[in-house]
Amino acid sequence: MAVTEIWLVRHGESSANVAAARAEAAGADVIEVDHRDADVPLSPLGEEQSRALGQELADRGVDDVPVALWVSPYRRAQQTIGIALDAGGLTEPPKRVDERLRDRELGVLDLLTRDGVRNRYPDEERRRQWLGKYYHRPAGGESWADVMLRLRTVLTDVDRLEGPGRLLVAAHDAVVMLTVAVCLDLDEHALMAFAEDHTVANASLTRLHRDGPGSPWTLEEFSAVGHLDDDEVTEHSGRKDDARVD
Repeated sequence: MAVTEIWLVRHGESSANVAAARAEAAGADVIEVDHRDADVPLSPLGEEQSRALGQELADRGVDDVPVALWVSPYRRAQQTIGIALDAGGLTEPPKRVDERLRDRELGVLDLLTRDGVRNRYPDEERRRQWLGKYYHRPAGGESWADVMLRLRTVLTDVDRLEGPGRLLVAAHDAVVMLTVAVCLDLDEHALMAFAEDHTVANASLTRLHRDGPGSPWTLEEFSAVGHLDDDEVTEHSGRKDDARVD
């Protein structure tokens, strides 16, 4: 059996998501976070979202076929899938922690709000406006194209899996969005048009399907949140460079 389905999960709301929203609302330059990015935990709401996600995975029969689980090394992603599996009464599938599934790195722009970037790095802001989000690489960070490059290597590994028919991935909004872009072969303009109308919600589920190795991927579902109550749905972009650019 080869992998014919990829189920992509974004982590639940994190404490950094909450801090970023608070800083943006206050017009502050800096997002006050007590952890490095890799160690940021879920917020209490993020934990609730993860439990709801777990029940959804169980209801959908995520383990009806052999499943492999690949997870970002970041704490918020690992917490999300751990809570979800426990809440859904699901046995943890064979698990691989893969650094290529980490969140996008923002370099010097990390922990800065939109105002903070404009105020502290005006030249970087001008570069971003000129290059566009797809190609702009902040000093010490990554562009969307950079993240897509590492995700292409992940998808090459998917074709080497033997046994599981379904791959469950727990990661981040950029990883979900850009995995879809790679699988659907979206170029810059197609991706930016898609991103203009689509956001990846916390604890959401996105599904891709193909008939078999070598067959094209199709997008079956994007950022599904039907398992969450209306007041539980959050779409934190969280970090300044997630602002959309034409």
